[in-house]
Order: sequence, then structure tokens, then C-alpha cells
Amino acid sequence: MRVSIDAVLDEGKLVEGAICYTGDLFDPERSKYDLKYYVSLAKEMERAGAHILGLKDMAGLLKPAAARVLVKALKEEVGLPVHFHTHDTSGIAAATILAAVEAGVDAVDAAMDALSGNTSQACLGSVVEALRGSPRDPGLDGEAIRRISFYWEAVRTQYAAFESDLKGPASEVYLHEMPGGQFTNLKEQARSLGLETRWHEVAQTYADANRMFGDIVKVTPSSKVVGDMALMMVAQDLTVADVESPARDIAFPDSVVAMLRGDLGQPPGGWPEALQKKALKGETPITVRPGSLIPDADLAAERGAIEEKLGRKVSDAEFASYLMYPKVFTDFALAAETYGPVSTLPTPNYFYGIGTEEEILVDLEPGKTLVIRCLGTADTDEKGKKTVFFELNGQPRRVKVPDRSNAGGSAARAKVEPGNAAHVGAPMPGVVSTLAVAPGQTVKAGDVLLSIEAMKMETALHAERDGVIEAVHVRTGDQIDAKDLLVVFAP
Repeated sequence: MRVSIDAVLDEGKLVEGAICYTGDLFDPERSKYDLKYYVSLAKEMERAGAHILGLKDMAGLLKPAAARVLVKALKEEVGLPVHFHTHDTSGIAAATILAAVEAGVDAVDAAMDALSGNTSQACLGSVVEALRGSPRDPGLDGEAIRRISFYWEAVRTQYAAFESDLKGPASEVYLHEMPGGQFTNLKEQARSLGLETRWHEVAQTYADANRMFGDIVKVTPSSKVVGDMALMMVAQDLTVADVESPARDIAFPDSVVAMLRGDLGQPPGGWPEALQKKALKGETPITVRPGSLIPDADLAAERGAIEEKLGRKVSDAEFASYLMYPKVFTDFALAAETYGPVSTLPTPNYFYGIGTEEEILVDLEPGKTLVIRCLGTADTDEKGKKTVFFELNGQPRRVKVPDRSNAGGSAARAKVEPGNAAHVGAPMPGVVSTLAVAPGQTVKAGDVLLSIEAMKMETALHAERDGVIEAVHVRTGDQIDAKDLLVVFAP
């Protein structure tokens, strides 16, 4: 963090350094994250030049009694203004916030009423009312909060398809410790892998995987790594003992390999050595700040590379996105080339389409509006496409589009034969993202055969032995299911 802190200080700007709360301050079995740990981190932040100290309770694990002790200690020992952020997954975030206020916290995060609760933040209007008339009354206008909340209540209905199925508070968060921002994403990942009915098993395995990694701070991106590991373990019916066993070969998700290699830095106490050695398969781990190993970038060459790939100039904002997330930005930019400026579509139509006889207005830019009216659709053809008939500014048009609701047309793939050492099967559903081998190719144990991507989780499959590839049954971009036959070794 020191690199970022110094850069902000050099620009004469305000630095807020955040420390993450995890575990349970009062749990003697988790003394790794005790009061001394947090105060020590806070003092490091102060010495580094931070102006504000952020206390980030990303999973909503800080309980009221612990908040009183922790905030009081930070105020007394460090003296920086303390900004508290928490989530309401357990349902007691407001109580924790009020306890932090009593202990002298300087700022707290809350969510507009219509967007609060569950994995979001505590309700702003309620916190304001609870403090009204007290020595620490924030003085916010309750009527204004309600009016603003009415607006967001209407906006929220447009995104109904993306709501989580969490109906109320869940004390299970104290078991799995998932950050609020990850909870709904991980549920969607589990659903895509066919594990929706095993969610509570995923939650328990998430906790098990965290302990297996040495009880780490789970926040983006480390929380994703723990989630990837948990989903992989549940999908393949693996226990911690299976993963740790030296006799059993495991295809670790790429994110797990990267974390144990040191790509995210070092946790307090380091990584479990046996697990690290097994995941890295002989690769030497990083023990220094990983960013220090990155060579200086040739920005002109990088810009030229992405502009050549897209066939157009990119703005500074686009270029910054590309530098941080090259694959995500490139995929997004290519999709935008195919579908055009979809951001101009009305939100409900972007997500849910246009109904028959429905007419919408699309404002491309001031003075340029498209009038689109859907007339109807034809039946799905043998190629899985259907014709859509519509009017564009009064002129009849038609276009063929894939019918994503049509599940037919995809041939069933061969499955691996149980006990056949020559067969390499898919450990989980997903898409073949990279293919590194071809028939006739000689490989050695540990060589990458292919990679599978499933809902942001990428897993590389390695050869378990030396041999020659006899057949490859998939191509890059193929959709596969668990236990599909992917690669066959020659006898």
C-alpha cells in the first residue's frame, strides 16, 4: 500500500488507509487478529502518512461489544479520524454502528433506505433517527432522505433480476465470513455450477478453505480465491484432507495458485508450506512485494497494441481500464463493436428485451433519436436462430438472432470412464478458455493441457504423467459439463 500512499501524498491529496476487520476480536482461538494486531496496523498507517483511518468490516463481522473496544483503542492509540464501514448481512449492523458512535468513531457508512439491509449497509434513515437529539446527532434531514429513497426504490425495481434470494438477516455469516460484496456473486457462481441446492455446504466449505489457507483476511481479491476453492471442492466432493493429501493430485483454480505463489503478497504468518508446495508444483514462490517484480511498462507500445487489436483509437479512460484489466476490457470493447452503444438503451429493455407491439425511444445523442417498435418473432429454425421483425423509425426491418431460450441443438459429449487413467475429464461445468495441446503432442507431468473458465473462476488442468496426447475432444470456446471427456492419452 505504501506505493499508493506515497503517490497520493506526492499530489498533495487526502490519504485514507483502510485496515480490514476479520474473525472475532473476543475469540481466544483466533488470537491472530487481536486488538494488538489492529492497533499495530493503524500505527503503521499513521507512520506512512495517512490522514484518515478506515476500518473496513467487509463481511459485517464486527459485533457491538467488539466495536466499542476496537474504536476506543484506535482513537486513543492512534488519534487519526476513524471511518467505519460495515455490512448488514447478520442484521445487527445498526447496533454495531451505534456502539462505534458511542466509542467516538468520526464517520460511518450507511445505505439509502431503499437499498439498505442484508449484504448492503445499515439503513441511513434509521441510523439518523436513532441519533436524533443526541450529542452526536448528524443533523441530516429525514424528509430529504425519504424523498431520495423513493427515487432509488423505483430504480431498484429495474434490476429485479439481479436481486439475491436472501430474504432476511443470516447469522451464517459468522461461519463463512463472506464479504457482503461477494455473497451474492458467489451464490450466482454456485447456481451456474449446479450447486444451488448445496449452498449451505458451499458456506461451510468456504470456512474450511479459509482455515486451510491459514485463516486469511478475506477481501477483494483474496475473498474470490477462497470462494473459487470452496466451489471447486464442493463441485468435486473434496474435503480438506483430500486437498492436503500428498497422494492426491488436485487441479487448483488459477486464482489459488497465484495467491499461494505470492501474487497478492504475504499474509501474517505466511502460507501453509505443504499446501503451497503442492499447488505450485515446483514453482518458486514470491516472497517480496509482487509489484516490485513487474517491469516498467512501455505505455506507448501498450496503447498501440490495444488500438491495433480494436482497429481504433482508445481514450485515456479506456486505456487505463485496459492496463488494469486487459482481458475484461478487450472482451467488453469487442462486444461493444458488435452490439453498438447499448448504454443508450432504456434499462428495462436492455435487461429484459422489447415486447411484441412495444415501442421505445433511444436517444443516441442530442437531436438523434431512434424509434424502435417490435412487431413479433418467427419460430426458431434448425440452427437455433429466430427472425425478429421490427420497425426502425417507421421502416420495416428484420434480423436473425440466436434463441438463447432454446436448449436443443447441442450434442451430448462423451464422458470419462471411471478408473481410466488415459482419460482427462472436466472437473466442473464451464467454457474451454485456452487449449495448450493437440493430438500427437508429447507432454510431461505438470504441463498445462487446457484451462476452463466458469463465472470468473479459471482452472488449469495439468498432465498427471508423461505421455503422448491421442485425442482432444474440445476446442477453445466450447461449453462443457462436469465429467465431459476432454483429452485422451495414448496407451
